[in-house]
Amino acid sequence: MARPFPTSLAVSLAALAVALALRWLLDPMLGETMPLVTLYGAVAIAAWAGGWRHAVVVALLGYATCNLLFIAPRGVLSIGNQIEFVGFVAYLFTCALIVAIGEAMRGARSRAGAQGELLRVTLASIGDAVITTDVEARVTYLNAIAEQLTGWTSAGARGRPLDEVFRIVGERDHLPADNPAKRALREGAAVGLANHTILIARDGSEHAIDDSAAPIKDEQGVVSGCVLVFRDVSERRSVEHDEAGRLLAARQLASIVESSDDAIIRKSLDGTIQSWNAAAERLFGYTAEQAVGRHISMVIPADRLGEEDQIIASIRAGRRVDHFETVRVRGDGQPIVVSLTISPILDERGDVVGASKIVRDVTRQRQAEERERKLLADAVSANAKFRAFFEQGALFAGIMDVDGTLLDANRLSWEGCGFKREEAVGRKFWDGPWWSPSPPLVERIRVASERAAAGEPFRAEVPYFVGDGSQRIADMSIQPIGDGAGRILYLAYTGSDITERKRLEVDLRKLASDLVDADRRKDEFLATLAHELRNPLAPLANMIEVVRRSGGDRVALGNAVDMMGRQTAQLVRLVDDLLDLSRITHNRLELRTQRVDLASVIRQAVQSSQPFVDAARHTLRVTLPDAPVPVVADPVRLTQVFGNLINNSCKYTPAGGTVDVTMARVGDEATVSVRDTGIGIPPDKLETIFEMFSQVDASLERAQGGLGIGLTLVKRLVHMHGGSVVATSGGAGRGSEFVVRLPVAATVHESATAPAPPRARPAARKHHVLIVDDNRDAASSLAILLELDGHRTIVAHDGPAALEAAEQHRPDVVLLDIGLPGMNGYEVGRHIRRQPWGRAITLIALTGWGQAEDRRRSHEAGFDAHLVKPVDPPALISLLDEPRAKMSAD
Repeated sequence: MARPFPTSLAVSLAALAVALALRWLLDPMLGETMPLVTLYGAVAIAAWAGGWRHAVVVALLGYATCNLLFIAPRGVLSIGNQIEFVGFVAYLFTCALIVAIGEAMRGARSRAGAQGELLRVTLASIGDAVITTDVEARVTYLNAIAEQLTGWTSAGARGRPLDEVFRIVGERDHLPADNPAKRALREGAAVGLANHTILIARDGSEHAIDDSAAPIKDEQGVVSGCVLVFRDVSERRSVEHDEAGRLLAARQLASIVESSDDAIIRKSLDGTIQSWNAAAERLFGYTAEQAVGRHISMVIPADRLGEEDQIIASIRAGRRVDHFETVRVRGDGQPIVVSLTISPILDERGDVVGASKIVRDVTRQRQAEERERKLLADAVSANAKFRAFFEQGALFAGIMDVDGTLLDANRLSWEGCGFKREEAVGRKFWDGPWWSPSPPLVERIRVASERAAAGEPFRAEVPYFVGDGSQRIADMSIQPIGDGAGRILYLAYTGSDITERKRLEVDLRKLASDLVDADRRKDEFLATLAHELRNPLAPLANMIEVVRRSGGDRVALGNAVDMMGRQTAQLVRLVDDLLDLSRITHNRLELRTQRVDLASVIRQAVQSSQPFVDAARHTLRVTLPDAPVPVVADPVRLTQVFGNLINNSCKYTPAGGTVDVTMARVGDEATVSVRDTGIGIPPDKLETIFEMFSQVDASLERAQGGLGIGLTLVKRLVHMHGGSVVATSGGAGRGSEFVVRLPVAATVHESATAPAPPRARPAARKHHVLIVDDNRDAASSLAILLELDGHRTIVAHDGPAALEAAEQHRPDVVLLDIGLPGMNGYEVGRHIRRQPWGRAITLIALTGWGQAEDRRRSHEAGFDAHLVKPVDPPALISLLDEPRAKMSAD
C-alpha cells in the first residue's frame, strides 16, 4: 500500500540521516575510503518507501553531504578531478540500479496486492460455493455460499480435512463419492464432479451439487493447494425434469398468442417493442415488421405519455397492472379506449427483464355503458319514491360517476354542510368544498373513490368541514354499484354525522378515567378510615384492661375514664365527619342560620382548637377587627369550618410553628385567613386538595391522623353559606394559607329590649325506662348509666321480649334499637302505639342508623325522638327531662 507523500518523504529523509550518521561514526576507521558506502541503503529505503523521486532526492542530497564531509578536500563541495568524477558517475549508476530494482519490487508488490484483493472480493461475491485447501487436502478457506451449503464457518473449518467439511455421496446409492479435490491434487489437473452427487451439510441436510475442482499452481507449476467450486443444483434438477413440459407449454402459448383476439405485446423495460401478434396488427394498424424495434410510445397519445412511466415503474417493482383503462391511438390517428393488463417478465433468476401487455379494445363497451349510465340516471331521476327517500333520509347520500364526478346528492349533503347544490353537483367528489381545508384528506378520498371504481368498497370515519369552517366527523362509505355482468356503473356514497357520538366517547373515556381515580382515592380513604378507627380502639381496649386490674385505685380509674372519654370523643368525631360528608353529598344537611358576629364564631373555633395548638407547642396569633362583622350563618357549622382549618394547620406544621388567624371586612365580604409555617402544598395538588378522598401525601396523612375529608367538608360548608375558600402555598416547606370569603349580612337595627331571663328549670323527673337492644353490653351499660341518675330500668334484647316487657311493666320511656333480630324496631314501635296503654309512652329510637330516610321512617312508626349511637350521656339524660311535646317538636 502506497504511503501518503509526507510520510514517505519523512521516512526517506530519516533513512538518509541515519546513513550519514553511520558514515560519520565510521569515519575514524574508514577515513577517506568508501565515503559513499552507507548511502546505498538510504537510497534503497527511499525507493521502497516513496518511489524513484524520493530515491533521486536522497541520492543527490546524500552525495552532496558526503562530498562536503568525507571527500578531500573536506569542507568544499566539488568534483575536482577525473577520479572523483568517475566515482560520482559510478555512484549514480549504482543508485540508478537500486532505484530500478525498488520500482520493480514496488510494482510487483502492488500487483500482488491487487490480485490478492481481487481474488478475495471475487471469492466472497461469486455466486458459486468455493473451498480452497492446502496440498494435504486440509481446508484453508470457505466463501459465504460454501458456508451456507456445508453449514461450516470458514474459521471453524480451517485446518480440518476436506472430507469432514465437504461430505459427498452418490444421489442414487448414498455411498461415499470420490472427492474431486483429492483427485485434482493427485493428478495435478482440473476434474469435474460426478453427475448426481449429493452434498451432506453439517446439520444433515442434503443438496444436489455439480461443478469442478482444480489444483492451485505457482508460476513454476508447483501445486500449493486445490480450489473446489460447486453449486446447489437441486432446483435445476427439478427444472430439468419439467423442461420438456415447459417447451410443450411454450409452443401452445405461442399458438394462443397468435390466435388471440386481444393484442399481446412484449416490450423491454425501456419501452422497445419485442413482439407484436396478429391481433395487435389488427387493433393498431401496424404490421409486426413496422412495430418490432420501435418504442411503445408510437401508440400512446402525447398527453398520456406519463402513464407509461408509471406502468414501467410498477413493472420494475414486480407489480402487475390489471385492467387499466386508458386511451391509445391507431396508426391512422383514430383514438381508441383500451383496457390494459401488463405483467412483468422474469428471467430464470427472477429479475424483471421486460413486460407482457394484453390490450383489449373496449371502446364500444364503454360507449354502451355510457348510454346505460345515462338511462339509469334518467330512471333514478324519474323514480319519485326513491327520490323522496333519497332527499328525506337521515344520511348524507349521493351518486357519483366512476370517474368521481358527483351526479346527484341529497339535500342533507349540501344544506347540512352550509353549501349550495350547485357548489357540489357536477364536481369531482374529492373536490367538494367540504374537503378543501385538508389536502391530505382530499387525496385520501380521491384514492378511495378510484378504488371503489375498481370494485373495492370504502368505509372510514373522516373529518369534514361545514360552511362556517368548523370541523365535524362523519362515518362515510363509498360503495360500487354494478350491473349483472359485474361492471361498475356508479359509485354511491353515504354517511352520517357522528360528531356528537365521538364527543360522547371522549366524555365516557374521561368519565372512566375519573371513576378509576375516584376508586383509587376511595380505597386510600377506606384504608385511612380503618387506620383512624383503630387508633382510639387501641387505648380504649388498654384502659378497659386497666379498669379490670385497678383494684379500686381511684387515680387509675380516673385516668382510665378520662382517656376513654377522649378516645370515645375521637370516634364520635370521625363518625360525625363521615355523616356530615354524607349529608352534604346528598343535600340532606340543613343549616340552622341566624345573624351572628363572625368574630365570636372564630373565637369559639380557636377555643376548640387550643388543645391541638398547645399539644404541638405552636404559637397561635389571632387578629380580629374592632367592629362587629355580622353574617347570616349556622354558627355550629362555621365553627366546624374554622376549627378544621386551624386543626389542619396544627397537624401539618412541625412542632413550635406559627399559625395566624386573621379576619377582616372588605366591602360586602368578610375574609378569614388561616396561615401556617408548615410543610406546604405542592403546586399540582392545589386544584385537587378540596376533592373528596384527595390527600397531599397519603403516607403523611396517616402519620398525622385524620380521614382526609376535612377540607372537603370545609369547602362544601362554606359554599352552603354562599362563600368560597381557596388554598395557596409557596411549595414544599413554605407553609400554606386558606382564605374563606363570606357575604356580610345587611345592617339591621337591633332591638333595645333586653332578653328575658331564663326561667328556672323544674326538678328532673325520674322515669321507668325500658331499654331494648340486641347488643347486651350496650343495653346493660346504658341501664347502669340511667340507674346512676335515679331512673328505674328494664332490659330486653329482641322485639317479642320488648313487647312482653312493655305490656307487663308499662314503662314511661322506651329506648328502642331499630336493628333488632326477627322483628325490627319500627314494627315494635308501631305495635306499642296501637295499644291503648302505649299511646302515652315516650318512644325514643336509639340506633346506629342516622340518615334522613331513617329519621322519616321512625317518625312514621310513632317515635317521639331519634338518637344516633353513640349517644352523649348528658344529652340523653337532658332529653329525658324534656316534655314529650317538646321532644316531638324537636
